[in-house]
Amino acid sequence: MTEAYQTLDPENMLGYIDALPDDLEKAWWLGHQLPLKAMAQPGAIIICGMGGSAIGGDLLASYVADRCPVPIIARRDYGLPAWAEGEQVLVVCSSHSGNTEETLEAFRAALERGCSLLALTTGGKLRDLAVEHGTDCWIFEHEGQPRTAIPYSFGLLLALLDRLSLVGLLDEDIADAVSVMRERRDAVGMESGPATNPAKRLAGQLMDRNIAVFAAGELEVIARRWKTQINELAKAWACFEGLPEMNHNTLAGLVFPESLFERTSAIFLRSKLDHPRNALRLQASMEYFLQAGIGTDSVWASGMSRLAQMWSLLQMGDYVSYYLALNYGVDPTPVDALSALKQRLAHS
Repeated sequence: MTEAYQTLDPENMLGYIDALPDDLEKAWWLGHQLPLKAMAQPGAIIICGMGGSAIGGDLLASYVADRCPVPIIARRDYGLPAWAEGEQVLVVCSSHSGNTEETLEAFRAALERGCSLLALTTGGKLRDLAVEHGTDCWIFEHEGQPRTAIPYSFGLLLALLDRLSLVGLLDEDIADAVSVMRERRDAVGMESGPATNPAKRLAGQLMDRNIAVFAAGELEVIARRWKTQINELAKAWACFEGLPEMNHNTLAGLVFPESLFERTSAIFLRSKLDHPRNALRLQASMEYFLQAGIGTDSVWASGMSRLAQMWSLLQMGDYVSYYLALNYGVDPTPVDALSALKQRLAHS
């Protein structure tokens, strides 16, 4: 696999995955240094973005759902919902390139409706619009793909909530998450051989299979991240679902078509912090999948804090997706189909 890595990864996707803990630490610090105009505590926050720039908003909303006193909504679409109007609504427009058309439209809509605004970007048209209209713009340096910038798209937003006094006492959780990921990096990184590396072993088991990823509660967003990383790095099909919702529909579908079940793998992301009832549901659901003849695995989170548990599972998913790409013999960085679609839309 080391030889494949050197040949198939010319843009060093592995380096970005290895850097997840370091970049999260940097983003948390940077988010406390960037300029922020005085504003009243918002009544609602909308985080607008697409793809790799949107997942940070999903992760933030999930992580602080039980402690933030105002609603946080991650929006993946053009424009804004009808209720978003006035300075009490903070709209954060997150675009890695600064040129995402859906996010640019959301920015313009927020301007028209008098919302408070913050742009999160490396540059592009979004930066230009923010400068033109005098709105806050947090620029960070990152040369990789948007999906590799998740420490910034999340860490900067978390620092924003801290500075707005919407959440607090986060330093220990950040330190725990960074420490756990650094420790886990030794266990699942490239230098760890297949015999002792759970990420490499799981990637081997997922070869030539349809992949479904499941998680409960706050970890559902991590299942989404696994799905999108498998899509973009390994160029492989995957889907995700959350519990307890899937217990009200998905299990009924474990009957047909039987011929596909032996080519399907179900991965359940688990945490000791799962709601007790969800823990029971996860165990029971795994048993139903096994009885249907579907290959089923569980991956457990590491760390003491909820943040560490979320990020340890995210990190594991990134490594699994990377090793799956190498197993398929594909470069994990380019996403030709997505680039082709953007070009098609640009000329329409």
